[in-house]
Amino acid sequence: RVSFPTQRRLKSREGLAETLDIQIMDSAGERPYDNYSGGEQFRVNFAIRLALSQLLAKRAGARLQTLVIDEGFGSQDPNGRQRLIEAINIIQGDFRRILVITHIDELRDAFPSRIEVRKTPTGSQIDLIM
Repeated sequence: RVSFPTQRRLKSREGLAETLDIQIMDSAGERPYDNYSGGEQFRVNFAIRLALSQLLAKRAGARLQTLVIDEGFGSQDPNGRQRLIEAINIIQGDFRRILVITHIDELRDAFPSRIEVRKTPTGSQIDLIM
């Protein structure tokens, strides 16, 4: 669960301060965003972006077209990578296309349709795998 408190009690005096904090509730309890590792923060960011995209698309009466995930897997341990792949598979019907950009070879089989770019002495070569 993620919440976005917009006010915080002042420590030095009575009253409230305007803020936008990210609070995350997980199995360890409620913790601030900054207490999560880089890989965990990426997954939180991914979930927030998806939720906001879906909310805005629904309000506009539109379908989500394209999701681009650029190098998001590098900060993930093997379990985090697997969880991201599962999340992408769950939401793939919400988008016309999902583009995942990665240099991690072990993820190649996770995406059956892909564009592979490789460097050769004569320049970059593109292979379309369907």
